[in-house]
Amino acid sequence: MSIVCEDISEIDYLEVMEYSLDPLIIHTDYRIMYVNGAAEEFFRTDKEGVVGQSPLDIFRESSKDAIRKRIQSAYGKPADVIEETVYRTDGSTVEVELYCHPLMIGNTQAIQTYVHDITEKKEREKKQSEMVAEINELSATLVPLLDDIAVFPIVGKVDEEKARLLLDIIPAKVRKQNVNQVIIDFSGVYTLDQFVTDALFKITSVLALLGVRSIITGLRPEMAMSAINQNIELSSIPTFATVKDALAYMYVNVQP
Repeated sequence: MSIVCEDISEIDYLEVMEYSLDPLIIHTDYRIMYVNGAAEEFFRTDKEGVVGQSPLDIFRESSKDAIRKRIQSAYGKPADVIEETVYRTDGSTVEVELYCHPLMIGNTQAIQTYVHDITEKKEREKKQSEMVAEINELSATLVPLLDDIAVFPIVGKVDEEKARLLLDIIPAKVRKQNVNQVIIDFSGVYTLDQFVTDALFKITSVLALLGVRSIITGLRPEMAMSAINQNIELSSIPTFATVKDALAYMYVNVQP
C-alpha cells in the first residue's frame, strides 16, 4: 500500500490536466492561474493571454453576479453542475455545463472549473422538442369522417423516436374521440427502417386491444415487403391503395 501511495505522490497533476479532453481552468480571487490545452482550443485563446484575467469575463453580464457568488461558495465545497452560456475570445457563444470545486495550489486556496461543451446535447433537445411539437400537431389531424370513423394521415420522415411517440399518441387520440374504426394512411411516409415498420404496425395491435378496427392505406410495396420480412402479419388488417378505396370498402359513399 505504501508503494502505491508513493507512486501516486509522484503524479504530475498539471500533466494530468493537460491530457483532459474537457477544458479546465484554475483560478483564485477571481484571477485565472492556469488553463489546460483543451481550454486554449475551446476558448480560442492562449495561456499567456488569459492568465491573470478574471474568469467572470467569459460570462454574460446578466450572469456575472450569480457566478461570482457561486465561485465564492465553491471555496468551501464543490458546487452543483449548472448550464451556462459562455463567450469565446472571438465573441462567439457556447452552451456549456460548469462544475467547480476547491483545490489547494501549494498554500493557495483555488478553484478548479470544468467546462463541458453541451452544444450537441442542446441540438438533440431542440430536435426532440421540435419532433414532439410536430407529433402533437399530427395528433390533431385525426380527422373524423362519419360517426365512429376517422382517418389518421402519417406524413414526413419517421424515425425510431417519432414511431414511439406515434405509438403513444394514436391510441390515446382514438379513445378520446370515441373512434371505433380508424384508417391509418401511410401515403405521406417517405422512408421506414425495420424498427420503425415494426413499431407502426404495433399500433394496429394496440388499437385492436381497445376494440378499434384498423385499416391501412397508402402502403408502398417496399414497406409491405419490410413488414413481411419481419414476419408482421398483415392478412388480418384490411389494406387498400387509397383512403377513398378504404371508405368504399366500409360502405361509405365518397364523391369523386
